[in-house]
Amino acid sequence: MLTSVLTIILILVLLGTIPAWPYSRNWGYSPSGIVAAILAIVLVLMLLGKL
Repeated sequence: MLTSVLTIILILVLLGTIPAWPYSRNWGYSPSGIVAAILAIVLVLMLLGKL
Protein backbone atom coordinates (compact mmCIF):
# COMPACT_ATOMS: atom_id res chain seq x y z
CA MET A 1 0.00 0.00 0.00
CA LEU A 2 2.77 2.40 0.94
CA THR A 3 4.69 1.75 -2.27
CA SER A 4 1.62 2.56 -4.35
CA VAL A 5 1.19 5.88 -2.59
CA LEU A 6 4.91 6.62 -2.95
CA THR A 7 4.79 5.85 -6.67
CA ILE A 8 1.77 8.09 -7.23
CA ILE A 9 3.43 10.93 -5.32
CA LEU A 10 6.62 10.54 -7.34
CA ILE A 11 4.68 10.61 -10.61
CA LEU A 12 2.90 13.80 -9.53
CA VAL A 13 6.21 15.38 -8.56
CA LEU A 14 7.64 14.37 -11.94
CA LEU A 15 4.76 16.08 -13.71
CA GLY A 16 5.24 19.15 -11.55
CA THR A 17 8.91 19.50 -12.45
CA ILE A 18 8.41 19.62 -16.22
CA PRO A 19 9.65 23.05 -17.34
CA ALA A 20 6.41 24.41 -18.77
CA TRP A 21 6.34 27.89 -17.24
CA PRO A 22 8.42 30.81 -18.55
CA TYR A 23 10.42 31.25 -15.33
CA SER A 24 11.43 27.58 -15.23
CA ARG A 25 12.42 27.12 -18.86
CA ASN A 26 16.04 28.05 -18.17
CA TRP A 27 16.31 25.24 -15.59
CA GLY A 28 16.48 22.67 -18.36
CA TYR A 29 15.50 19.11 -17.62
CA SER A 30 17.58 18.65 -14.47
CA PRO A 31 14.69 18.71 -11.94
CA SER A 32 12.56 16.29 -13.93
CA GLY A 33 15.57 14.11 -14.71
CA ILE A 34 16.40 13.72 -11.04
CA VAL A 35 12.81 12.86 -10.15
CA ALA A 36 12.61 10.43 -13.10
CA ALA A 37 15.75 8.67 -11.87
CA ILE A 38 14.27 8.34 -8.38
CA LEU A 39 11.03 7.03 -9.87
CA ALA A 40 12.92 4.48 -11.96
CA ILE A 41 14.82 3.25 -8.89
CA VAL A 42 11.61 2.91 -6.89
CA LEU A 43 9.90 1.03 -9.75
CA VAL A 44 12.84 -1.37 -10.10
CA LEU A 45 12.84 -2.01 -6.36
CA MET A 46 9.09 -2.62 -6.45
CA LEU A 47 9.45 -5.11 -9.30
CA LEU A 48 12.25 -6.93 -7.50
CA GLY A 49 10.18 -7.09 -4.31
CA LYS A 50 12.73 -5.18 -2.22
CA LEU A 51 10.40 -2.30 -1.39
